Amino acid sequence: DNKTTSQHTAESHQPTPTRGIKPQLPHRNKKNKFSYLEYNTMLILSNLFRSSLFLFFITTTTSAFAPSPSFSRPHLQSLQMSSSSSSPSEAAAEAKSEEESDLAVVGVGVLGADLCQQLLASSEFSGRTITGVTKTKSRHDLIRNIAFRHVEISESPSRLILETLDEVPKDQKFKDVVFCAPPSGVEDYPAAVEDAMTNLWEGPDGGGVFVFTSSGGIYGNGKDGETVNESSPTADPDANPRIGRLVKAEQICLNNGGCVLRLAGLYNLDRGAHNYWLKQWKQNKKEIMGSPDCIINLLHYEDAAASCLYALKAGPWTVSKRTFLISDGNPLTQKGICESALKSKHYADFEMPSFAAEGGEGASDKGKIYDGTWSNEQLQWKPKYVSFDDYMS
Repeated sequence: DNKTTSQHTAESHQPTPTRGIKPQLPHRNKKNKFSYLEYNTMLILSNLFRSSLFLFFITTTTSAFAPSPSFSRPHLQSLQMSSSSSSPSEAAAEAKSEEESDLAVVGVGVLGADLCQQLLASSEFSGRTITGVTKTKSRHDLIRNIAFRHVEISESPSRLILETLDEVPKDQKFKDVVFCAPPSGVEDYPAAVEDAMTNLWEGPDGGGVFVFTSSGGIYGNGKDGETVNESSPTADPDANPRIGRLVKAEQICLNNGGCVLRLAGLYNLDRGAHNYWLKQWKQNKKEIMGSPDCIINLLHYEDAAASCLYALKAGPWTVSKRTFLISDGNPLTQKGICESALKSKHYADFEMPSFAAEGGEGASDKGKIYDGTWSNEQLQWKPKYVSFDDYMS
């Protein structure tokens, strides 16, 4: 019972008695009037107090020798940056300027600039810094204007770094890379793709994606308007040097863990086949080669850029070593393209050109139809501009 326990506790803290002599317990008198229960209670409280002191000593001693979180690497870096700056705002600016980019866009032409703009505007990429790798510096100001047209430039000017390939540090590699430089002006296109994969990309082990923008032209002209998809055979690379370069570049990309986006014919208001055909006819009455009924697959530049962004979002589990076919799903004939373009006020002073339907290689080809249903599902992407005709109208 409680009394027995209390007595045992009290007795255990008394001096060991001499054999045959009973321990002297407090006795009652006028000056010291307290019971055995009171005495035992005092002993218990005393023991508890000494235990608390011991635990406090152990706790404070252990914490004194434990590693302090204020000296971990991130905090130390913050301390160094703040101590070297004269104000918090300057420290933040310095920290931002030193932030390493982990996403590169190689070839910042029309497509690459649109992609940079969408990456900067996307909430899912808001914490990332983008490096645009260009051939020269001549268009850097224009690229910045395009990239920040829907983004407050004063809010995040350092999120876009524009450099030529020679200016990229030799030891810098990127988690994600989009290679959208066109074959034109590149002496060895497959080698350029391989160089980007080897020297700019962290590789599959980095957890990112390498996206190579190829062309649906890799299937060849198409004789009878047949339908092609991602697994359809490509044209003979030995018969057409242009297609041969694309085939080799695709193989390099896929063999090294990247993904391929085969894009349909790209356009915007003043770029694309329609612009070339109408201007050539207006300036020197140059006929359009091929049948007016030849089928052309189309894709707006902004939608092409969005497909690259969605490939990055999908990640390596979805896109690595895979080929995707990207179009708006609404092909038009060559004549139909010109008719749609003439609906725009931009081409109000132009007229329908003629077609060289007879004679010449490929004059009777009917083209092909892209079926990118599987690609759209895998990337969870769909075009903003559902058709060329709808855009021009």
